[in-house]
Amino acid sequence: MMNWEQLLSVKRLGKPTSGKITPESRTEFQRDYDRLIFSSPFRRLQNKTQVFPLPGSVFVHNRLTHSLEVASVGRSLGNMVSAGLQKQGIDHLLMGEVGAVVAAACLAHDMGNPPFGHSGEDAIKEFFKSGKGRSLRTEVSEAQWKDLTLFDGNANTFRLLSHQFNGRRAGGFALTYTMLASIVKYPYEAVHATKPKFGFFQSEKNTYAEIATEMGLVQKGSEGIQFARHPLVYLVEAADDICYQIMDVEDAHKLGILTYTQTKALYLAFFDAEKDSASIQNIEKTLDEVSDPNEQIAYLRASVIGRLVHECVSAFIENYTQIMQGNFEDSLIKNISPVAAAAMKNVEHVSIKKVYAHQSVIEIELAGYKIISTLLDHFIAAVLHENHYNQKLLKLFPAQFIVNNEDTYENIQSVIDYISGMTDIYALELYRKITGISLPGVD
Repeated sequence: MMNWEQLLSVKRLGKPTSGKITPESRTEFQRDYDRLIFSSPFRRLQNKTQVFPLPGSVFVHNRLTHSLEVASVGRSLGNMVSAGLQKQGIDHLLMGEVGAVVAAACLAHDMGNPPFGHSGEDAIKEFFKSGKGRSLRTEVSEAQWKDLTLFDGNANTFRLLSHQFNGRRAGGFALTYTMLASIVKYPYEAVHATKPKFGFFQSEKNTYAEIATEMGLVQKGSEGIQFARHPLVYLVEAADDICYQIMDVEDAHKLGILTYTQTKALYLAFFDAEKDSASIQNIEKTLDEVSDPNEQIAYLRASVIGRLVHECVSAFIENYTQIMQGNFEDSLIKNISPVAAAAMKNVEHVSIKKVYAHQSVIEIELAGYKIISTLLDHFIAAVLHENHYNQKLLKLFPAQFIVNNEDTYENIQSVIDYISGMTDIYALELYRKITGISLPGVD
């Protein structure tokens, strides 16, 4: 059984201190949040695709706005769970900081994702599975090859936050163990993944094992590094689940992909006509008072998020014992009421059929595939093979990513580090330059 005495640790990665709790106006977990929000990788999220292409006349979500919204929902989830647990007599000196931990983890959850949305992840995987990267199979171990062919933004986030890049301090961002543990949704290696998701690369597996041991996480399996989730991971995951498709529906309405009637029906379906009659009356009353259709949809979306937050908090409290034992294998969003679950399933169905299949989404995905595959091809060749062209190309390679050895896996990772940190716009510009499509100073 895991315990909060270990789970809420202010010890920082890369710091030799004991992580003692000291009374300050700004707690260690709030420092995590501030450290992330002022960082360059976080700012770059403003030019990374969430689902739809970066905005023209209609402003839709990018990775930055999505992360900020997830952090807001995560803070609410954390605060409500900590209050609920304290009412049941489950307390700890730092229990009131759970909201701050979850908010920080939510803020960071997408920082390792490459440009061009989920197609960026897919492009990296496919480069090694079926693209030119296949030729590197014999150059790395089986476990390392799994890291590449199953590349996952979650694992890359953990690397970004914990790895010591050239010229940087030990421990990466030097975040608290608790916050780092709270972002790892899949606490096992790629070689032990039962689905194409995992939590850390081979290069960071010992770092995660150190953190998990310090946290007192339940060890799972008899081979390799496999642990149960840190309990707060469920809240981070729930915040992302709540925001992701619910917000995409609102964006689809703004872009004219879904009509007002369709969007309103999708949102109202989260409320039971009998049990929630009072809430529905209040919603309809507000909709009558507001004449702007976009504001009406925004109000409905906020109402749905509020409903899902309360349901996920209840799911956490109800499954608390299983969660603390490391035996809860589900997500909180899959344990909400039947009415809300049916509505969520319908949102997912409509999103897949109409939103994610929209021409603008497909176009950005295709462009992302081509751009990322080309960048991987050029830069991996440059770090592995010395010739005149590659020497020139490496002059564009940032010093923080340069690997001063001949380890193939580490050199490949350095290229992925560089490319995954790019914004959509920078990746496109670099692609044009190295392929000769555009020249500096020439329009």
